[in-house]
Amino acid sequence: MKISVIDGILAINSNAKVVVRGSDVDSCKIEWLEGTAEISKADIKAKMASMQYIPKRQAEYPSIAEQLDDLYHNGIDGWKKTIKAVKDKHPKG
Repeated sequence: MKISVIDGILAINSNAKVVVRGSDVDSCKIEWLEGTAEISKADIKAKMASMQYIPKRQAEYPSIAEQLDDLYHNGIDGWKKTIKAVKDKHPKG
């Protein structure tokens, strides 16, 4: 999963009403709707960069079934250890 322009906008303002045409933050056209305050492309780009850990974590987290099995066999502390290892490997930006 790649972090999209919409992902960056919604991470800044989860209530934003917006249409984005294009996938590159520098060249896309952004239409702000329903009185949504405009967010600068520089701010959107910075937020997107800070979110790059998300797809890396998602790719490495065990499946829900595996996590439930981990909880059953190793308890909450064992499960936390498994999840923490992924979080430590890919820290927030």
